[in-house]
Amino acid sequence: MTTNAGLQGVVVADSRLSLVDGQEGKLYYCGYPIQTLAEHALFEEVEFLLWHNRLPNQAELDLLTKQIAAEASLPAGIISLMKALPLDANPMAVLRTVVSALAHYDADSEDNTNKDLTLQKAIRLTGQVTTATAAWERIRVGQEPIAPNPDYNLAQNFVYMLDGNVPPEAAWKAINVYLVLLCEHGMNASTFAARVVTGTISDIHSAITAGIAALKGPAHGGANTEAMNQFLEIGEVENVEPWFNTNIKSGDKRIMGIGHRVYKALDPRAAILKERARELAEQSGNLKWFQIAEKLDQLARADAYFIDRNLYANVDYYSAIVLYTLGLKTDAFTPLFAMARIGGWSAHVIEQMGGRLIRPDVNYTGPLDLEWVEIANR
Repeated sequence: MTTNAGLQGVVVADSRLSLVDGQEGKLYYCGYPIQTLAEHALFEEVEFLLWHNRLPNQAELDLLTKQIAAEASLPAGIISLMKALPLDANPMAVLRTVVSALAHYDADSEDNTNKDLTLQKAIRLTGQVTTATAAWERIRVGQEPIAPNPDYNLAQNFVYMLDGNVPPEAAWKAINVYLVLLCEHGMNASTFAARVVTGTISDIHSAITAGIAALKGPAHGGANTEAMNQFLEIGEVENVEPWFNTNIKSGDKRIMGIGHRVYKALDPRAAILKERARELAEQSGNLKWFQIAEKLDQLARADAYFIDRNLYANVDYYSAIVLYTLGLKTDAFTPLFAMARIGGWSAHVIEQMGGRLIRPDVNYTGPLDLEWVEIANR
């Protein structure tokens, strides 16, 4: 058999959900270009699109928005569980624990074959994951979590639950664009993990927990945190070139947020987020972090190593600037990624239901026919 490291180039499923064209730098959700959705869509519209393969009408959108908000409250036992966790716990590890625990409070959690019930659980998890992400930001600094507002959409509710104030339009719209851009992305590592779990006829809570566990890694969703940490390490615009020469030209480090497993052209999501990062930086009056990121990006794109390998900024690179400018801690970035990806994960779970168990082969490379040695002689 041929071994494809990391399953690169191996097609494992047919899907109607998204097309990632890495060579051309294009991304489509159910046929719609990502640029169109980022400009026009609410996150709830994108979730409806992925779940139903069409855009909702106004009544359907209003209903889904209200359903998500109504289902977003966390059981008291989950809040108590979160308060019992170490305050310095990794937010993604907290979210992983919360989603797993939420299964115990869902009456339908063990019905793993009914697609209609699974969709209802997906709606519920969409709201609950958002609430949990905001709640942990307050709990870990000694504040009480804020309950979701039933009159807000998901992006508005997330911003509201951070401080209890009316969400500023610029802030919630930036979060909405981020969620739309990160909602779905083909057979990425976390989506594949979720589909593998679903293929065993396990439940959606287990599948989403697996997705969160995979997304937590710095080679996947955790890269946005690492990208911002590198900008903070650089510190000032005038330090960008010396940092690049010392750390990157020497080969000691790599630039987090530049390069992608699939894209060999500019990630279209990065182009959108770059402009949103610029706008937010200008509105805030603090351009430093955007300028550091842009200058480092320009140095990379002028360097033969990056040019020859078609390495461009990916979605994590400029999203780090967007989220940091909005006041989020760097370790809170990846939970927002998970908030967004709930839509894609759950759509893939529903698509995988009833499919064949995912069970790839492996080439054994070890020895054979070894002789047993008694323990006294080892």
